[in-house]
Amino acid sequence: MQRIAESELIINDRGAVYHLDTRPEELAGTIITVGDPDRVSAVSKYFDRIEHKNQHREFVTHTGYSGKKRISVVSTGIGTDNIDIVLNELDALVNIDFTTRTIKPALTNLQIIRVGTSGALQKDIPVDSYVASTHGLGIDNLLNFYRTEHNDEDKQLLHSFITQTQLNNSFAQPYISGAGSALLKHFVSGFHHGITVTCPGFYGPQGRILRLGLSNPGLVDSLTSFSFGQHRISNFEMETAGIYGLGKLLGHQCLSLSAIVANRVEKQFSKDAGASMEQLIKTTLERMGEW
Repeated sequence: MQRIAESELIINDRGAVYHLDTRPEELAGTIITVGDPDRVSAVSKYFDRIEHKNQHREFVTHTGYSGKKRISVVSTGIGTDNIDIVLNELDALVNIDFTTRTIKPALTNLQIIRVGTSGALQKDIPVDSYVASTHGLGIDNLLNFYRTEHNDEDKQLLHSFITQTQLNNSFAQPYISGAGSALLKHFVSGFHHGITVTCPGFYGPQGRILRLGLSNPGLVDSLTSFSFGQHRISNFEMETAGIYGLGKLLGHQCLSLSAIVANRVEKQFSKDAGASMEQLIKTTLERMGEW
């Protein structure tokens, strides 16, 4: 097995992977990712006990137990550039031998659930409701740096998306990946389902106009009106497609759950986004305890 060089996988003096500053034994097989570093403790406060706490830059990790289930909560920061770091390092922690720097012969499949906020793109998905993403559709370019194959249904969906929105003319080539079915089945009741579009920014890339004009001022309308069979775009944010895409390539089960704090069609914003997120955290932990 080929050895992975020190420049490619950075392991610090305490034997932890560089950005997450976490050792293999400090990571659970079930992981909740959150964007905001402060949200890690908002999740882990519900743990019965905490074994490990690590922090390096915006990457905070708490590992502990909720009931009998061992869970790690990891902050990613914002955007798919950070998702590239976090997903690769989570995988390295379980699938690369840090002593020999070689890939393990028997691979471990992680369960990774993103819990975050998002903006709805449909009138019937109100603020303070919740979305479980059936697919992550990226217009951020991350997965285009990796060798990937889309199945026939995904190819048809992407072709329809590009044809209807024309977004590939001046943006990155879109990509799409589905949610982990073993996780999604636990988040049906109480959740809207749909495609989540992942954007490479918060303002212009999500159609917001402040002082700068936009190259595609009709972005929100084109996303809202897209349809392909039973599929429609429910919401957009900045991480889901990267998690789904890398997770699928690496063999992990991934799911993105979003508290809807804004409805971009109705021009509304939640009056208590914190309470909405708190309830999503509680619901996520309760349902994780059922499997």
